[in-house]
This record gives sequence, C-alpha cells and structure tokens, in this order.
Amino acid sequence: MYDRNALADEAIRCLTILNEKQMNIYEVVAVNVKKREGGLFFVYGHGGTGKTFLWKTIINFLRSEEKIVLAVASSGIASLLIEGGRTTHSRFKVPINIDENSTYNIKQKSFLAELIVQADLLIWDEVPLNHKHVFEAVDRSFHDIMWHKDTNNLNKPFGGKTVLLGGDFRQILLVFPGKGRADIFMASINNSYLWMLVLFLNWIKI
Repeated sequence: MYDRNALADEAIRCLTILNEKQMNIYEVVAVNVKKREGGLFFVYGHGGTGKTFLWKTIINFLRSEEKIVLAVASSGIASLLIEGGRTTHSRFKVPINIDENSTYNIKQKSFLAELIVQADLLIWDEVPLNHKHVFEAVDRSFHDIMWHKDTNNLNKPFGGKTVLLGGDFRQILLVFPGKGRADIFMASINNSYLWMLVLFLNWIKI
C-alpha cells in the first residue's frame, strides 16, 4: 500500500536529522527487527524531545524495506501524529472493563491475527496513559496467536515480537474516581510483570 521509493527517500532525509541518542535507538531497533530477535524496548522522553520524529524515521525505513509496522498510541491525538497509527483500543479490540485476567477477542486466522503474525515491529506511544492490564492482555493475546508459529514464543514477551514502547511518566497518570494515590501508582506499566522484561540496557533516554 505504500510507495517504497518515497518512504526510502524520506527515511534517508530523517536519518540525517537524528541526533546521536535518536540514532542509537534507531540502530538498535533496526538491527533487532532485521535479525528477528524480538524484545521489549522503552524510550523515555518528555514532550519536544523528538519521540514522534523517531517513530516516523523507524516506520519509514522499515516500510520501505517491506516490513510491517503496527503503530498504536494510547490517545487519539497521539495516534494521528503517527503515519498509519491507530488507538490501542481500536487496533487490538480492547474491552472497556479490563482486569488482570482479560484477553482480547482476536480469533485465530482472522485478518487481525494474521496481521500480528506477519508484523515485524509494534510501536506503542504514550504508554503511561494505559492501565498495566491493557499491556498484559495484549501480551497474552500475542502469545495465543504466536505459539502456533513457534512454541518457544510462549516464553517470550509479546510472543517474540519486537515491541517499542515510548512515553513520559511526568505526564498526567490514569484517573480512577474514588481511588487513592496507591491505586493509581499500582496501575502503571512499571508495576507490571512486563516491566521486568525491559532490559536496563534497552532503557534509552533521549
């Protein structure tokens, strides 16, 4: 669906503008996707540090190489800033009421399931705005889909997919009417079992 030549030209232009830290992140992710190693990465940076521009560069480069990139964001405004972006709830059919046992209704061999199987990278922006149960449910759903391809994927985060998370924990956190500070804190992704799978060396601050 994309003009590969136009994307390649835009990727080259963007690469010349990246700063040193952005280039390091780009290289880590590009190599990881090329080798199909899988992994969970987090890019931390406040507004104006160039996260969206970094996403654009990575997406343009990979799509010019005929790679499939799924780009989602926790808010509608953020998703509109990413080419081909969707909200998390729209892309992964997130239910309104979610808990620690929730999974998503993604049927095997459906269009969405096949898209996830073929995807080379998932970029997820504004992650502090989602409850940790959303990430855990996506993780379980990816496992359910990917184990058919390789049973070893059951032991890997997000079924062995390369996942690039981004956000700023200084932004406003989730709001729970009638709940206290402890409930809000415990709902954050950095209190999820997935956070332990984000390698320290992969925490790259712009």
